[in-house]
Amino acid sequence: MNEFAGAAILVVDDEAPARRLTIRVLESHGFRCTEACSKAEALETVAAAAPELVVTDMKMHGGSGASLIAALRTEHPDIAAVMVTGRDDAESADAALLGGAYGYVIKPFALNELLFTVTGALKRRALVLENRAHRDRLEALVRVRTRELDDSRAETVKRLARAVESRDAGTGMHVDRMSGLVYRLARALGWSDDDAETLRLASLLHDVGKIGIPDELLLKDGPLSADERLVIQTHASIGHGILAGADSELLRLADVIAWTHHERFDGSGYPRGLAKAEIPMPGRIAAVADVFDALTSDRPYRAALPEHEALATMRADCGLDPAVVDVLEAILRRGAHAHGAPG
Repeated sequence: MNEFAGAAILVVDDEAPARRLTIRVLESHGFRCTEACSKAEALETVAAAAPELVVTDMKMHGGSGASLIAALRTEHPDIAAVMVTGRDDAESADAALLGGAYGYVIKPFALNELLFTVTGALKRRALVLENRAHRDRLEALVRVRTRELDDSRAETVKRLARAVESRDAGTGMHVDRMSGLVYRLARALGWSDDDAETLRLASLLHDVGKIGIPDELLLKDGPLSADERLVIQTHASIGHGILAGADSELLRLADVIAWTHHERFDGSGYPRGLAKAEIPMPGRIAAVADVFDALTSDRPYRAALPEHEALATMRADCGLDPAVVDVLEAILRRGAHAHGAPG
């Protein structure tokens, strides 16, 4: 019994007698056949109702069988093809195999030879489709697992950020507001949505180093002494020590931000006194968002500044990247700024 009985086969030949003979043989063994007399007609037929297999003559008016097979491979990769050629053109048949044919027969061919080649091509096609489906399922599974891993990492980052923030009651929901502004700044600077979202998540850990600062300094109500301020400033290096060497792209980016968001464009920042282009762009973006949220939020020692006063203060005193501050001003002018993370 023919395991591929009912398979749809398109027979392409510009000589009607040869075409009809091939169809008669194939239909007598349970295949469903349609016909075409040229490459153009074959492609029209395929577009209307794709067969499983095309059996095509090598030499035809209006386009060779080899060019038809090449077109099928590009436009209809799920369709198998078998080449029919003359005895004096075996090299072309071999070339057809390299071009994507699943087999060939040489005219005049025995009927069993045609059936064997057609069946073999259909078997190979079934195997290719099965392997492709298996690959697609595997790739889908990898995407799901990767997404689950990314979600898990993001959740870990969020929880760690909350743990750090919970030690400083005065900062409220600073990390959410700051990271939301980081996202908007990155998008306005031309970053893709995916990259901006990764930057947003990484910026949640910008102050992770505060986990190593004593409570008596972190929670102090009054002004800090010069020595106490130096201790607080060590949180940038502590954060770098926590995050450095991570395998995760997200945590590596968080390391960059934690280590550089207190650097200043004029070189007056800490911990390394970097200036201008020495400061990575993620750190420059995070610095602008961090300072703006700090200035526009109520703190125990002062009331929140209006946005226009905060901008003026940032331009005058903070050594922030002026290009990023310009983008922030444009966002505020458009009314696009809102506290909190996107979504």
